[in-house]
Amino acid sequence: MAESNGGTMAIFLPFLSGISHVGRRYNNEDNFLILKLPDAYLLAVADGLGGHSSGEVASGIAIEVLKETFLGEYEPGAPRYLTRITLKKAYELAHSRIVENATGERKGMGTTLVSALVSPGRVLVANIGDSRAYLIRNGRIIARTKDHSLVQELVDKGEITPDEARRHPMRNIITRALGAKFEVDFYEWKLRHGDVLLLSSDGLHDYVDEERIVEIASRGENAEEIAKELIEEALPVTRDNVTVVVWK
Repeated sequence: MAESNGGTMAIFLPFLSGISHVGRRYNNEDNFLILKLPDAYLLAVADGLGGHSSGEVASGIAIEVLKETFLGEYEPGAPRYLTRITLKKAYELAHSRIVENATGERKGMGTTLVSALVSPGRVLVANIGDSRAYLIRNGRIIARTKDHSLVQELVDKGEITPDEARRHPMRNIITRALGAKFEVDFYEWKLRHGDVLLLSSDGLHDYVDEERIVEIASRGENAEEIAKELIEEALPVTRDNVTVVVWK
């Protein structure tokens, strides 16, 4: 079990690794979680929003509530619909706790949260905000979460291209977050041998081309190698904290 607590943190296993790096910021408002459950792993990345240390507080609350909920309520072997209810409850509780704590200097704080419950042969993903989950297979993206952001809405309307979205001056404006507008998307993806599941904050995917992300994820021998190389690729160009969690 691991979660980051500001600054830089890493956890490495051959099949599962996570790194959170402060990047060019003075503090790290990203957090991540790797939690071993009896028959699954719960992975998550949260990217905090707000001035002062508020973003760090919000992302920390999200990760802590997610962990608490699954340690207390997750039932091994439960039907998928019950697991989804547990995951949704964790998001609702995190949202409520962030709102309750958003007072004084912390007013307006919030966080993205993308999580993945990985069990044999499948993964249940939940997302709010513009952190992402990717499923990469045989050198291409099989599935990806959809950003809740202003530029994504412009892409959906055909007003800008996905490539233009990466450079758009308003790309950091998100339309949903824990602590703000609450609405969670859920995805269920099937997993095959050799697949790479990547969770990332926008410090990676806003600055590194998806083609390059896929190339690194596809050639890496194991999760540790992939995670390290993704961070090394992002650090020279990112202007944000950068966090990745990799399952291979």
